[in-house]
Amino acid sequence: MERPAAGASYQRFPRVRIRELRDEYAKFELRDTDASVANALRRVMIAEVPTVAIDLVEIEANSSVLTDEFIAHRLGLIPLTSSAAMAMRLSRDCDACDGDGSCEYCSVEFHLAARATDSGQTLEVTAMDLRSTDPKVCPVDQADAAGDHRGILIVKLRCGQELRLRAIARKGIGKDHAKWSPAATVTFMYEPDICINEELMETLTLEEKQSWVESSPTKVFDIDPVTQQVTIVDLEAYTYDDEVIKKAEAMGKPGLVEINAKEDSFVFTVETTGAITAYELIMNAITILRQKLDAIRLQDDDGDLAELDAHLVGG
Repeated sequence: MERPAAGASYQRFPRVRIRELRDEYAKFELRDTDASVANALRRVMIAEVPTVAIDLVEIEANSSVLTDEFIAHRLGLIPLTSSAAMAMRLSRDCDACDGDGSCEYCSVEFHLAARATDSGQTLEVTAMDLRSTDPKVCPVDQADAAGDHRGILIVKLRCGQELRLRAIARKGIGKDHAKWSPAATVTFMYEPDICINEELMETLTLEEKQSWVESSPTKVFDIDPVTQQVTIVDLEAYTYDDEVIKKAEAMGKPGLVEINAKEDSFVFTVETTGAITAYELIMNAITILRQKLDAIRLQDDDGDLAELDAHLVGG
């Protein structure tokens, strides 16, 4: 095994290109890096970017059909606007309070009071009925309220039934509980590199080309109606299923297509719960990842990393 030359640098400069960006959705390319960095970014987005979620519920009155614990669990899963979460303190680290909720640095208080009085109609209690003491932190449904949208359902009340409660929302991360995860889904795929052997493809009849194109479960290839040549219409629709390769071999045409994954190029798809925007999720994840790397450098006071590097170079 060849050893890297002394003083060799392993530094790389990843590049990002945004393809699509909306409030709750983003698609971007990450290039010039490897899978370890891509997966680290993905895991941080899912489990370590903080948001605010209801963590403590004090039930004052509950005559609904749902138990107190059931309602508390449902409240915890309601996404809250969390743009300010990065600047908030974790309640366990806050030195300005005792964690009871009345603290501007680490928590936000909510109140809910609902009573059904109409004997002929069921009252739906939703996230829209929660009242926050901080206008910056409220249910996502309230921030995006439009038209007849009533928000996430908490409980239904019959005539005479009542629900009153006080709730405390705190900062947290998805690693501690899924209710704090800002990500609905974060995925990445290797960017495929597809090369069609044009000479071999020309030996196929139109019907054989059509059969080969249709063997792909997704719409990756098509046939040009004018030239009758097989073309790639959606590179990223390929799911690494190898069906077109198997089909080519079954037709007696091995090598008809060559498909490889670009090991330094990834396509990310990000969807959020609405607690923060997709842009905030990505940028906060990068910030947290950099903080982790800085912490590793600070821990190298005893020269452990330098000793490891010397071993790799001179070993």
